Amino acid sequence: MALLEINNVALRGVSAVVPPKKVSSYDFDFFTHEEADLFVDTVGIKNRYMADDTICASDMCSVAAERLIKDLGWNKEDIGILSFESVTADYRTPPTSCILQDRLSLPSSCMTFDLPMGCCGMLYSIAIVGSMMQTGCVKKSLLLIGDTITRMSSPYDQSRVPLFGDCGTALALEYDENADKIIADFNTLGSGFRSLITPHSGFRHQVTPESFKYEDFGHGIKRAPVHSVIQGMDVFAFAISKPPKSIKSLLDAYHIDKDNDIDYFLFHQANKKIVDTIAKKIKIDQNKVPSNIEEFANTGGASIAMLMVTDIRKEIEHKPLSLLLSAFGLGLTWGTMLLKTNKVIVSDLIIMNEENK
Repeated sequence: MALLEINNVALRGVSAVVPPKKVSSYDFDFFTHEEADLFVDTVGIKNRYMADDTICASDMCSVAAERLIKDLGWNKEDIGILSFESVTADYRTPPTSCILQDRLSLPSSCMTFDLPMGCCGMLYSIAIVGSMMQTGCVKKSLLLIGDTITRMSSPYDQSRVPLFGDCGTALALEYDENADKIIADFNTLGSGFRSLITPHSGFRHQVTPESFKYEDFGHGIKRAPVHSVIQGMDVFAFAISKPPKSIKSLLDAYHIDKDNDIDYFLFHQANKKIVDTIAKKIKIDQNKVPSNIEEFANTGGASIAMLMVTDIRKEIEHKPLSLLLSAFGLGLTWGTMLLKTNKVIVSDLIIMNEENK
């Protein structure tokens, strides 16, 4: 276990933005109506929001950040760290966080950095930024987490494109000596990196004309090397085996009673079957496992933040909560986090339009 303990840091707020285009599982040309029925029943995804080529993750995160700063009543001059977690950055260089610092009119004294950790992105962001804040040198930070994952897929790949949705989120952390300890466990299985990969995109296999040549793999899968690949069975086996062990290890290490000490278990929204299987393996009450995958699909690293906005907003705004977060994905990586909150500000979910773009 790679255990971390973070003191003196509290979650103050969370916000989320989705693109304007809502797509039903019945809208995809590669599904018959019967196939769409089966997909909805088994995977649990009925709708998702999909960004077009004019919208980047940074656009949605910027809108989410502006709304959250306003709702919190924060002075931008007090923000000392801005992180941007995404696998869909604006450019290969420079870091998108630098661009967002200027776009949000944050002070030049604000430290910025990018993280490309995928589905574990929110947990990594909290752990890294929180660790930097716990001495009190930085009082306030913004964590932006979002992706336009659907733009990474081949439009002809029914094994991947229906699984994902796009969004941008913002989290606000603040130094607070009275805050409850944040506890996290992180793990890596680098040998499985090919299970979730974009073959031609970086410097190992740079983009060439060959990168855009489609190949038909059968079974409704047609893609080019520039498109992302998911090895579904490998990912499923990983997701239902490694995360439950991490959750149990953290609970045991800190003598936490899963039935009485945890208010909600917030799992990365990969798909319904994975979430249900993890919950069953660790024997927890399904009423403590909120899900929004039916309407938003898998939104990558932002999916747990999205759950806070769409499913537990009333509770997280009005009373202290003890939350167990679990995420798993790219790398392969997985992590578990115990996060205690106290009356967090949650902004209204924003659907992006030309006015706020």
